[in-house]
Amino acid sequence: MIEQKYYNEVCQSYSFNSKGIEILRIEDLYRRRESLEKPHLLDFYLFIFYTEGESDHFIDFSWNKVKKGTLVYLIKGQINAFKFNKDLKGYAILFTKDYLNKQLNKIPKEAFVCLFTPNLYPSTFEIPESTRTINYVDFLFDEYSNNKDDSSQGYIIDSLYAIIFAKIEQLKKHNTLYPSKSTKLSLFLKFEQLLEEEYQISRNADYYAKKLNITYQYLNQICKEIVNQSTKQFIDSFVILDAKRRLINSDIKSSELAYVMGFEESTNFVKYFKKHTTFTPNQFKKLHI
Repeated sequence: MIEQKYYNEVCQSYSFNSKGIEILRIEDLYRRRESLEKPHLLDFYLFIFYTEGESDHFIDFSWNKVKKGTLVYLIKGQINAFKFNKDLKGYAILFTKDYLNKQLNKIPKEAFVCLFTPNLYPSTFEIPESTRTINYVDFLFDEYSNNKDDSSQGYIIDSLYAIIFAKIEQLKKHNTLYPSKSTKLSLFLKFEQLLEEEYQISRNADYYAKKLNITYQYLNQICKEIVNQSTKQFIDSFVILDAKRRLINSDIKSSELAYVMGFEESTNFVKYFKKHTTFTPNQFKKLHI
């Protein structure tokens, strides 16, 4: 199979330290706005806390309003772009998958699902000033900026990260979209993982129902309850989003991408893409680059 070559303007010029976590001020990122304002694919996880100003943030091909108190949280593989102005202030906390994995024993499973499943829950929400969450982010930045390189600093950084994560989870519990433990949610997450692994093999809803040992009707019911889409609609939206991400992050041709996406004929892929976006793949790419 042809390998998809993603590029990431942020990652190409940025490498993590040994800790696997870094925190930067938004006002310092302003100097690199020319590259950061272009849609790019993330190769890491990202929390963005806006503390001053108003703007928009680009997440998976949609602009989202941000202001003082807005938290944006993004996972590896999402499309991201800033819209800077000189009034914007805040912090960006970047962390690798390895760092997140080390923290998993401190993070409730429900919170992990809530924050890191973008197909289920919005990637932004408002943090009330009264929670003082931003105080802990200030502490994290101060500690990170202190040039110590010893085990105690790493322990403090990890502890502050865990507190910030717990604060976010506490706030999300008051959100009506917060996940509840259920068989249906568990099955949906298994379905989503299976789809991510095998959508190049099949885009047929019945295929995934059989893989999960449930009926097509039950899988359809699960999808409608959890994401308000039929199984087929969710599969199509998943495939189209992945195609969009690949299109704007490489120089791959439509004919090659069709093969990568599991289409036997490039013309079928073009028709499929246009049906769901109104654009041909090349038109979409020109629009966003």
